[in-house]
Amino acid sequence: MDAFIEILKIILPAGAVFAAAYLIVKRFLDNDQKQRELDLKKSNQNLITPLKIQAYERIIIFLERIHPNTLVVRTNKNGYSAQQLQMELIKAIKSEYEHNLSQQIYLSPGAWEMVKNAKEEIMKLINISATKVAHDRSSNDLAMMILNITANLDKKLPSEMAIEFVKKEINRFL
Repeated sequence: MDAFIEILKIILPAGAVFAAAYLIVKRFLDNDQKQRELDLKKSNQNLITPLKIQAYERIIIFLERIHPNTLVVRTNKNGYSAQQLQMELIKAIKSEYEHNLSQQIYLSPGAWEMVKNAKEEIMKLINISATKVAHDRSSNDLAMMILNITANLDKKLPSEMAIEFVKKEINRFL
């Protein structure tokens, strides 16, 4: 029994020292791991933030380019019929949208949803305007119809609302 007590006198303090050393080393390694993760996150943030800002800039350009006023002026050509202009306007919107699809990676889901809705609503506005003008009429007739409908809306255009949303969202990064 005395031998057992002597062994316990040696093992218990050694075990306590081992446990204390283990806890200290574990805490040190955990803190070191957390610091590495924080450094990596900071490094990634420094790389991604400029890309996010650039994505938001490109989306603002997209939304400005699909605004009916700028889109009609940019797309309308002499000699087009109303139907040709309608097709060119829709084609221009789809092309711009496809060109900017990759930007959704950097935008919040809410911002991207606003962008998609703006695109769809502008296309709907163009198609509704086209139903009010005979297909064989001049493209200028359709252009005037689109501009009149746009001017007479009681609310903001979806592209304008999306621009406001995107601007508010980007201000959170700055």
